[in-house]
Amino acid sequence: MPYPVVHVLFFVFCISAVAVFAATRSFFRGELSLKGSTHLIFLLFIGSICSLFPDIVIIHSLFVSGTMEHCWAGPIPTHSLLFSLLAVLFGIVAGYAKYREPGRAMYLGLFAEAAFSSHLLLDDISEGGCEYLYPLYEKKISVFSMMDIGFRGTGIFDYLMASFVSVFFVWSIIMMALFALSKYGFELNYKEEK
Repeated sequence: MPYPVVHVLFFVFCISAVAVFAATRSFFRGELSLKGSTHLIFLLFIGSICSLFPDIVIIHSLFVSGTMEHCWAGPIPTHSLLFSLLAVLFGIVAGYAKYREPGRAMYLGLFAEAAFSSHLLLDDISEGGCEYLYPLYEKKISVFSMMDIGFRGTGIFDYLMASFVSVFFVWSIIMMALFALSKYGFELNYKEEK
């Protein structure tokens, strides 16, 4: 399990790179207003909290039982997409409390899901899997171990499918964050060359 600061930094500088890039570019151009910077800070704050959500149970475990157990909240694994619904709900509630617009609140919920999923990616890399599909499939699945297969031993079809699934999972998390951030004004623009 990476330290909490690693989860937050990975989310901010890798998954939310477009927001950091847009804010930095606007700052150096003198275009970043106080409202825009507080807007970005709020988004990254909510995302950072949600990137730590899978380990939130550790607070309860430390005070109640004196252990560092953080992978289960009762019968539900905290490192699963089912548990991520709490992060989505938190993002929606925080977004509605701040903006009072259901549409913007939903996009903040999507952003929270991307943050939560970024935590799962890092834990998958370091621990060799997460219970992503609980309760449909109760064993750990490692997206990154799928990348470490060769097509000679498994066949070209299995090799291509494993490669596609693992890369698609990472791509989908980045696209969730990009899509949500574009609705808040943080985006990269393509300008056709002349």
